[in-house]
Amino acid sequence: MKLLVLGGTLFLGRHVVEHALERGHAVTLLTRGRTNPELFPEAERLIGDRDGDLAALRGRTWDAVIDTCGYVPRIAGASAAALKDAVGHYTFISSISVYAELNAPGVTEEAPVSVLAEPTEEIGPDSYGPLKALCEAAVEAQMPGRVLNVRPGLLVGPHDPSGRFTYWVRRVAVGGDVLAPGNPAAPVQVIDARDAAAWLVRCAETQVTGVINMTGPGAPMPMNAVLDACRRTLQPGARFTWVGEEFLLEYKVAPWTELPLWLPTAEGGVMSVAIDRALATGLAFRPLADTIRDTFDWQAQLGANPPPALSIGAKPRPQIGLAPEREQELLRAWRAHAPAGQPA
Repeated sequence: MKLLVLGGTLFLGRHVVEHALERGHAVTLLTRGRTNPELFPEAERLIGDRDGDLAALRGRTWDAVIDTCGYVPRIAGASAAALKDAVGHYTFISSISVYAELNAPGVTEEAPVSVLAEPTEEIGPDSYGPLKALCEAAVEAQMPGRVLNVRPGLLVGPHDPSGRFTYWVRRVAVGGDVLAPGNPAAPVQVIDARDAAAWLVRCAETQVTGVINMTGPGAPMPMNAVLDACRRTLQPGARFTWVGEEFLLEYKVAPWTELPLWLPTAEGGVMSVAIDRALATGLAFRPLADTIRDTFDWQAQLGANPPPALSIGAKPRPQIGLAPEREQELLRAWRAHAPAGQPA
């Protein structure tokens, strides 16, 4: 298969390219040449800019394209328009953030998507999901019936620039008393980006179309299982202190950023979307312990040079994880004020 990847040098796209090359596909990357330009010397490189410079695509054809970096509908639509006669199949990487409501479990692909309050191309917490939904529509309008719109949940593993899952890997590996957030039984959904990449390449090979949620694992996984897996894999001496949701909110601990994977109960649907379609089309998962170990090893190789914080849009994302001093302060306060009968 001749495969074009828009992006392909950061995280998910990097794994897509690696997997496609391993399967013997002829891979072409379209990038601006700024991020990890030394990667994949065996792949063809085209230099361009999706916002106004797609000249490198002219006169070329591919069997399929995987678009890993579309955030603005005008730009996503322009890429699809430039490729509609040059490719047979288009995979667009969207997000589960497109859904208007994610406060209940089991959200399916038929659920309503969110809409912009006012037209904008500025990417922020309130516009990211609606813009992704508009990107989906823009691509489908150019190539009706030939598009796979993939809505990922939280992607994790080596080369993850977000730091969300990696925070827990690093923190548990340090050991000692670890602040664990909220309800130990709260659901968690994550997918190793390498498993996502393998499935995306297979979908391109077989030209799967439609809208599909993509996250994991295949069976429900609670937060305590994630942390216990980190402990078993990395640091059996780590001790978890489960701190209540009301306390965390009272002390203004930021869900999802200061304590990644934790969301208040009212927002728990983010971590329990339906993935039946993805499973039916072959999405499979490696053991969580493998992801934990590989993420730890990747971080260890980086040493004192962590990847730059991921930023989409004008504002950088906030710092991920609790600072050690903040964690200890919260643990002391929790032990002093934990309700009677509740472990402190």
